[in-house]
Amino acid sequence: MPGDPPVPVTVWPVPAPQPGESMSNAMGIRLVHNLTHPSDLVVDLADGPQLARAIIAAHRRSHLQTVRSTGWGREAATLVVTGWPAHDAASPVEFFVRCRASLVPGGSVAVLLPHGDIITPADVIIAARQAGLAYLQHIVAADRPPQRGQHVQLHIHTDVLIMTHSAGNRGTDA
Repeated sequence: MPGDPPVPVTVWPVPAPQPGESMSNAMGIRLVHNLTHPSDLVVDLADGPQLARAIIAAHRRSHLQTVRSTGWGREAATLVVTGWPAHDAASPVEFFVRCRASLVPGGSVAVLLPHGDIITPADVIIAARQAGLAYLQHIVAADRPPQRGQHVQLHIHTDVLIMTHSAGNRGTDA
């Protein structure tokens, strides 16, 4: 939005996900370790077992894959991780309203998008903002790390948009 400061962009050198999955094991580990603390609750809406493995290894608690049919639970989470488009939402704004209602203040939603489409990230950010979430960070996942002093073409495979539920965020505009 006009007047909003730009968000930080970070490059994470992690392998690409396998076909049909949202992330690699390394991506799951980085998300869990960077966005949660021990015993925090994580809602796993991603395709594949990578995030579940990272949650268990890092001693976090979770609502895993089976919650899609039974709900996300009553306890507020620190992190919601999802591929895109969200599988269980009537609209993107409704999905983010549900995320916001499920997060502790300061909690985050990590949306994993295949890299290459320039329209989808903007649509995701707009929907999240309409639901009262703030755009916090953009993570670019690439197969090779950038080398200092060398011009290297990054092989970007995933964009991760981090949205947050800050105490100052207003409710939905929709």
